[in-house]
Amino acid sequence: MLKNFLKSILYFPLWWYSRGLIQIFNKLKQFLFNKQKSLALLVWIKNIHRPMYQQHSWEGIIVSFVVRIIQIIIRSIIMLFWLIICLCILCFWIFLPIFTIYKIAQISNF
Repeated sequence: MLKNFLKSILYFPLWWYSRGLIQIFNKLKQFLFNKQKSLALLVWIKNIHRPMYQQHSWEGIIVSFVVRIIQIIIRSIIMLFWLIICLCILCFWIFLPIFTIYKIAQISNF
């Protein structure tokens, strides 16, 4: 039992920075993909020059373009927010064990 415990402790950093890091990266990538789909940012960008509601008059085209630009800006800001959150989570994942070991070493030198 002690052997398994020591093996788990020694294997933990290897798992954390290999398989665990890949898993968290894939989950964050899937999360961002789902957010992009829910915001439909690429759909708005792809259809920027199409008039909304098939209004082909110049007023309809201008209003559609302005509305789509505003939507793209707002949705891009929201997407940037989620990207920053995901990058913070990834950095937290990478630096948490190092920070923990540093704090334990700092306390033990007290």
